[in-house]
Amino acid sequence: MISSISGIVKSISLNSVVVEVGGVGILIQVPNRVAISLSAGATASFHTYLVVREDALILFGFTDLIDRDFFELLLSVTGIGPKVAQAILSGSDSATIATAISSSNLKTLESFPGLGKKGAQRLVLELKDKVAGFASKNANKSLSLGNQVENALQGLGYSAKDAASMVSQVLSSSGKENLSSSEILKLALKNSGKE
Repeated sequence: MISSISGIVKSISLNSVVVEVGGVGILIQVPNRVAISLSAGATASFHTYLVVREDALILFGFTDLIDRDFFELLLSVTGIGPKVAQAILSGSDSATIATAISSSNLKTLESFPGLGKKGAQRLVLELKDKVAGFASKNANKSLSLGNQVENALQGLGYSAKDAASMVSQVLSSSGKENLSSSEILKLALKNSGKE
């Protein structure tokens, strides 16, 4: 399975991007909120999930590891396929969706394209006990630390997209959950080769 891809964004459409890696353009399906945040010619990193079909191999990508993990959790729900899961994550981030599921907020869930009333009820029924980690304070703490480091990197001259990618890369590494913002910043700079 292909778990991540980094390369130069060659083209962007509403729900997909083409990323060039080693001279090969790879089509990656992304939530539209991710596509909107990218620019052609910039370097980007994606955490990916490969869907194997009889007639196609489809790669879904996320700039945040938490969103990719949540995408996989959504796929475990009866009747939710990759396109609907992608549409759900296009509407909001995983923490907001997880909070809506854990609080049984059907109105919010029904607002996502392709879900409807029965789909929202099924999400709550099947995932209510499984989404606690996505809506937990630790996830929010990680995100706020990440935002602090992104702001610091932008102050050092990195673009918002590069800063987000650098922080995401550090936070997605195993064993990096309890780092301080200064440690995350040092690792991000070290990984970029500019420490």
